[in-house]
Amino acid sequence: MDSYLRELEGKQANDPLFIENMNKNNSTSSNERCLWIPGPLIVGAGPSGLAVAAYLKQKGVPSLILERSNCIASLWKLKTYDRLRLHLPKQVCELPLMKFPSGFPTYPTKQQFIEYLESYSEKFDIRPWFNETVKHAEFDATLGFWRVRSEGKGGMITEFVCRWLIVATGENAEAVVPEMEGVGEFGGSIKHTSLYKSGEEFRGKKVLVVGCGNSGMEICLDLCNHDAAPSIVVRDSVHILPRDMLGKSTFGLSMWLLKWLPMQLVDCILLIMSWLLLGDTARFGLVRPREGPLELKKLSGKTPVLDVGALAKIKRGDIKVCSGIKRLKRYTVEFVDGKIENFDAIVLATGYKSNVPYWLKDKDMFSKKDGYPMKPFPNGWKGENGLYAVGFTKRGLLGASMDAKNIAQDIEWCWKSEAKHTLAFALLPQSKS
Repeated sequence: MDSYLRELEGKQANDPLFIENMNKNNSTSSNERCLWIPGPLIVGAGPSGLAVAAYLKQKGVPSLILERSNCIASLWKLKTYDRLRLHLPKQVCELPLMKFPSGFPTYPTKQQFIEYLESYSEKFDIRPWFNETVKHAEFDATLGFWRVRSEGKGGMITEFVCRWLIVATGENAEAVVPEMEGVGEFGGSIKHTSLYKSGEEFRGKKVLVVGCGNSGMEICLDLCNHDAAPSIVVRDSVHILPRDMLGKSTFGLSMWLLKWLPMQLVDCILLIMSWLLLGDTARFGLVRPREGPLELKKLSGKTPVLDVGALAKIKRGDIKVCSGIKRLKRYTVEFVDGKIENFDAIVLATGYKSNVPYWLKDKDMFSKKDGYPMKPFPNGWKGENGLYAVGFTKRGLLGASMDAKNIAQDIEWCWKSEAKHTLAFALLPQSKS
C-alpha cells in the first residue's frame, strides 16, 4: 500500500497503465504473473466501460480496462447488422463529457456510432488491454483487495490485484440461444443476430426470424429489402410505437410529457397516437400488453418496438407473423398452433444476457439468476468492498452515463482521501533508533 501511494506524487493521474509487478522474483511459472493496479480495474471496453474510464480520468484517477475482444465496443463492431442505427435520438445516447459531431443525423448509423466511440477513446486516451478474458474475480478479505484472474493471448494468466473493481460487461455480454426440439434435423442455416450482417446472403430464401423486438423487426425489414421472404415468430404481446410522433422522437416526446403528467396518462397518449398512426396492430397478430409501454419498461425492462418500416411490410403481407415454435424438422418448422411451413434458414433475434455470475464470485451485489444488480435502479451501481456496476440499468446509454458519474465521484473521494492520509503520515516526524 505504501508503494502505491508513494507513487501518486509526480505521476500523471491520468496514466492508465501505472502498474507494478508484484511477483517478479518468485513467479512459479513464466506463463503466470501478478500485477498491482493502483486505481480501479474495469472489466469491459464497451460504451459503459469507456464512459466510467473517461469520468475517472477527468477526476485524476487512473484506471485500467480489460477487454476480452480485440477492440473497443466489440458488440457494435463485430456483432451487429449493417443497417443498424441508434433507435433513440443521439442527444440521449451521448457518452459523458463529449457530444456527437453536429453533422451526425438524429439517429446515427452503426458506423457513425463506432466512429464516435473511437474518437471518444482517443480524446480521453483510453487504452484497454485487449484479448484479456476475465475468468475469476473475488474479494480477498484478508488482503483487503480484489483478485482478478484473466487469460490473455498465448494462455498468459494474469492476476490483477486492485482496490476497486468495476463491472462493465453489460447486459449484452452473451447471446441467448433458445433450445428448440429438432435443431439437429433442420439442415438449414440457424444463426443468432450476433452473426447476421445483411439480408444479401438470404436473397430469394424463406427465412424465419425468432423474436419480435427491435432487432427482429428490423432484420425482417432488411430481409425484405434484399428480396428474401421473412416470417417472424411472435410468442408474447408487444408494444409497437412509431419512432417519431408529431415531428419529434417518441422517446423525446415521452420524456417531455413525463415532466408534466403521470406515467399512466402519458402511456394513454402514446397508445392513442400509435393507434392513429399505425392502426390496430392486434389485427396482424401483434397484441399489445395490458400494461402501457412506459409502465412495462419500468416493471420488466422490456423495451417497446420503435417501428422504422417493418409494420407496413407486415400489413402488406411481405412479412408473415407466426406463433411459437413447437419443433423443427428437415427444412420445416411446426408451430404451436399446428401450422407447418418450410424455411431455408432461421435467424434468432432472441437477445443477450449478462455473464457476470460465471466469473464474479460475489453473493451480495449481483443476482445469480440473471446477472443483474439486485438493487433496483438507480441504486444498483454500488456494492460492497469497492465493487461497482455500470451499464446494467435497462435504460441504455443514458443509464450507463448516470452510473459512470456516480462511480467516478465515489471513487474520487476514496482516492483523494487515501492520498491525503498517506501524505499526512509521511510528514510525521520519524523516530530515531
